[in-house]
Amino acid sequence: MPPKAPRRIYEDYAYSDAARAECIWPRPEGDWPALEGDHQVEVAVIGGGFTGLSAALHLAQAGAEVVVLDAKSPGWGASGRNGGFCTIGGDKLGLSGIRKRFGEDATKAYFSAQKAAVELVAELLERHNIDADTHSDGELLLAHTPQAMGDLRAEQAEWAELGHPAELIPAEDLKTRGMNGAFHGGLILPLGFALNPGRYVSGLAIAAQAAGATLSANSPVAHIAHADTHHVLTTPTARITTKKLIIATNGYSSDGVPDWLTGRYLPVQSNILVTRKLTPDEIAAQGWSTDLMAYDSRNLLHYFRLLPDGRFLFGARGNVGASSEGQAAMRARMKQHLAAMFPAWGNIETPHFWSGLISLSQDLLPYAGPIGDSTNAWAGLNFHGNGVAMGTWTGARLADMALGRISELPVHTRPLPRFPFPSLRRNYLHAAFVGYRLKDGPPPG
Repeated sequence: MPPKAPRRIYEDYAYSDAARAECIWPRPEGDWPALEGDHQVEVAVIGGGFTGLSAALHLAQAGAEVVVLDAKSPGWGASGRNGGFCTIGGDKLGLSGIRKRFGEDATKAYFSAQKAAVELVAELLERHNIDADTHSDGELLLAHTPQAMGDLRAEQAEWAELGHPAELIPAEDLKTRGMNGAFHGGLILPLGFALNPGRYVSGLAIAAQAAGATLSANSPVAHIAHADTHHVLTTPTARITTKKLIIATNGYSSDGVPDWLTGRYLPVQSNILVTRKLTPDEIAAQGWSTDLMAYDSRNLLHYFRLLPDGRFLFGARGNVGASSEGQAAMRARMKQHLAAMFPAWGNIETPHFWSGLISLSQDLLPYAGPIGDSTNAWAGLNFHGNGVAMGTWTGARLADMALGRISELPVHTRPLPRFPFPSLRRNYLHAAFVGYRLKDGPPPG
């Protein structure tokens, strides 16, 4: 019986160049020809984003023979088109939920991993001389209702317990701090920094290649077979036999590649709108001059930051369909939200808009561990929209697993559950988004 064709759960538009046509970040460029013919390698990595490139870099630096296979090109997916938030994160369960499920020690270990993830990105930028236009110091969580300030106070207390004091800012002080908008207070979280994700992922690709990794573009893996102690990967132009395998495709995964992955991830569209360059007078008129990465307290959150060149980046989620018509509708909705949250910029031109796929787990936690019960295949995915740091760190840990240095991680390594009725799981988003909108209250404007 021939293998089943891989299946993606969105329309073709989500996986096309059209979805990212207006992205402002530079696309990585390199000599990455499609792999052709028969090859035997020690480690094959599927996916050329933060996770896959970090894994390849760390493997190559350890002397392993590694090839990266990407369906498009390194950095083409979410890694090259996100908001550039290098912050703690990776889950949607929250530390209190993690504590209830895994206990205090595992929770502390998970928080330490989040910190280490941010530190790893900073270390890689310095070690490999990557100019990623970094700026800001920490991120700003903003209350979208007066009631949400109670949640911010609770989070402030949690950060204090973890040894990282967070600064609570009352509503009346936001304007004087350059944080003026339709908000009711804020909390500055003291970890993380902003960067240009296009430059960062390009630097990772160059570093991995310089370390000895082979990077192959236009090499989509259509099938994975198992032969004795090896894996056999099939692309349109090549057949790769590998001793060890790492899957790092996240939101751009395909059901059936491999079979274990089917239904264990849920891609969600995230969208970004960018204004033209704002003048100093326009910035002063709104009163938003901070360079902190920021997001609001909604479940369907907005994330935003003032870029170093004076443009304003504004991101959001909430659309289920993937089409040019759907993108146009989402663009208009986000333009309305931008105007409501930052009224002085309501008529500012927004010449750039694009989308990409993040990925969620059924249990709202990231995953880094073996593929099923395999002892020579691993996967890293489901970073819940915080893959800049956590994806980079996960790639390094997957390299450690492939090198036999570690076998598992607290929280990250656990049985990864499937969504019920996997083929229908995108439909869950309709009900989830309706529920989130009810919890969040009226939309901006």
